[in-house]
Amino acid sequence: MAAPVTVLGLGMSPVDLTPAARERLAGADVLAGGRRLLEYFPGHPAEKVVLDRQVAATLRDLAARLGSRRLVILASGDPNFYGVGPLAVEIFGPERVEIFPNLTAVQAAAARLKVAWQDAWVVSLHGRSSREFSRALGEAGKIFVYTDPENTPAVIARELLARGLAGARMAVVENLGQPGERLEWYDPAEAAGRTFAALNVVYVERPPAPAALHLGLPEEELAHEAGLVTKLEVRAVALALLRLLPGHILWDVGAGSGSVGLEAGRVAPGLEVYAVERHPKRLAQITANRERFGAVWLLPVLGEAPEILGGLPDPDRVFVGGGGEARGAILTTAVRRLKRGGRLVAAATLLSSLETARQVLAQEGLRPEVVQVQVSRSRPLAGDTYLQAANPVWLIAGSREEG
Repeated sequence: MAAPVTVLGLGMSPVDLTPAARERLAGADVLAGGRRLLEYFPGHPAEKVVLDRQVAATLRDLAARLGSRRLVILASGDPNFYGVGPLAVEIFGPERVEIFPNLTAVQAAAARLKVAWQDAWVVSLHGRSSREFSRALGEAGKIFVYTDPENTPAVIARELLARGLAGARMAVVENLGQPGERLEWYDPAEAAGRTFAALNVVYVERPPAPAALHLGLPEEELAHEAGLVTKLEVRAVALALLRLLPGHILWDVGAGSGSVGLEAGRVAPGLEVYAVERHPKRLAQITANRERFGAVWLLPVLGEAPEILGGLPDPDRVFVGGGGEARGAILTTAVRRLKRGGRLVAAATLLSSLETARQVLAQEGLRPEVVQVQVSRSRPLAGDTYLQAANPVWLIAGSREEG
């Protein structure tokens, strides 16, 4: 009969092990874990197996040759919290694996910082994309981050600055539970230029936004130039036509005040919006609106489209609100860069702009869908009320089919 496989969370160090966990450790024939964890047990007689970047392959190899020997897999913190526990269950089978949880780095860091963490987001950037951190910034006021050699505290600080969060506070706990443990608070600008110990946990507190962001923002609440802002009724229809999903990348080309991108982030958490604008004054207004509403997902981009679009990641969704004489070229570039299953929506107030959008979408193999938005708003008149009609706006949409 195959021996059980034990996944052992060490907490911050072996000092945190329970008597039952120590018993499993003492009886191990094979010890597997990261180099740092194995170094805790230099005198243990078991075979030592290093788990590095090829963790799954190494564990499968162990499963094939283990036989009846007793395997203990070492993990830091809790093996089921961004750890090796679920992978061990997948490889060895749930009936064979036992897991001993322990104190996590987040729990220990929260204790050192003396902050509650039940309302915090926890993000691991250890071998993962930084997009999850971006999503957390848009949703949470408190964030704990597990880092790695690429996603260091300095990189996190620079990301905060890039997203208009210079006023955030961040703490870095270095060598947590080890000799030389150190805790310091920083402003992002200060941390951006520093070097930290490789073993660290980062804690971020976002400043509260000056104003609450919601769908249907009145135009007067937004910084904009001479009425160059997508009206709230058109915004609502455009967002519906875009069919946004969490984690999408959205291009807002000819962003004006950035109103579409602002509200898009409330529709789809984890969205990244590249607000492209060629006029510096309007770009400054986009930045001001982002900071007023805490819209960290909104990334202002200054440049002339379509040329500037070459430096942006391929979009899942595109909204084209402007473009002028370059509108046809912008639409063509945007459609060709759309991911499979992607969708584009263009706004037009002139018949020529409507026709350009229809032609480009059809030429590029998308079936144009046209919606006319005709809005009237109530106004006082002679002690009564009348409805004042706004100019009609056409929204032209098309999808790039899967496959």
